[in-house]
Amino acid sequence: MIKIILSDIDGTFLKDDKAATPLHAHAIKSVVAKGLKFVFVSARMPEAIYPITDAIGMAHTPVISYGGGLVLTETEEIIFDKKMPAVDAKNILAEMKRRWQDITINYYTGRRWFVEAIEERVQHEMDITGATAEVANFDELLSENIFPNKIMIICEPSTCRDMEVELGKKFPALNVVRSAPYLLEIMDKSISKATGIEVMLKHYGFTLDEAIAFGDNYNDVEMLELIPQSVAMANAPDAVKKLASAVTDSNEDSGIYTYLVKVGVIEPV
Repeated sequence: MIKIILSDIDGTFLKDDKAATPLHAHAIKSVVAKGLKFVFVSARMPEAIYPITDAIGMAHTPVISYGGGLVLTETEEIIFDKKMPAVDAKNILAEMKRRWQDITINYYTGRRWFVEAIEERVQHEMDITGATAEVANFDELLSENIFPNKIMIICEPSTCRDMEVELGKKFPALNVVRSAPYLLEIMDKSISKATGIEVMLKHYGFTLDEAIAFGDNYNDVEMLELIPQSVAMANAPDAVKKLASAVTDSNEDSGIYTYLVKVGVIEPV
């Protein structure tokens, strides 16, 4: 019996315009109404996830944030919190500032998002996610033992590619990966969506066979490989589709709703 639904957000639950389809809103409400868990699994911070359920008009659900680095229950209790090692955080920030110009560094720790200035790129990210950035000096944060769960760089695609290769080589203890052509995300290498899911399942006493996972991109691969009943969206790359046990409709066409109705988890509208 299925007891928990795990879903990526961007390109999976949300449409490309960052809104949920009415059928996806219906799906999450139906899952929760049946007493099942619906969990968002995302590289986003919690404050960029909760606006989704707020917009639908329902209580917060459990979340796996920062790609597995921060895990919270539906009551917002933190059950896992993995920060970047202090020395790595300090050194990679120094390296980025020394080597690259025209980059915007975002410093995420727990439920807070710090930047060194509210510039155009930051404002755009706030508009997209609904989260609010705070201005701070990163060196001061580190000196106060406030370490990041994630560092995210916004920059030109060519710079992003260069940084991914160079920083990945120099900092082997960190996971340095592009999540979009203009976004570079950096976290501790020990975490992934799969490790976050394992924490969540253990907390609730669920097994892998009691879960369904939905994803659409390469950063969902470990999640899709972990969960036996894994579902790729129609908009996923072919390589990702091949790793999943099933393929559903696209994020624009309410693929999560389509699949949950198909397997009898929820009733059709």
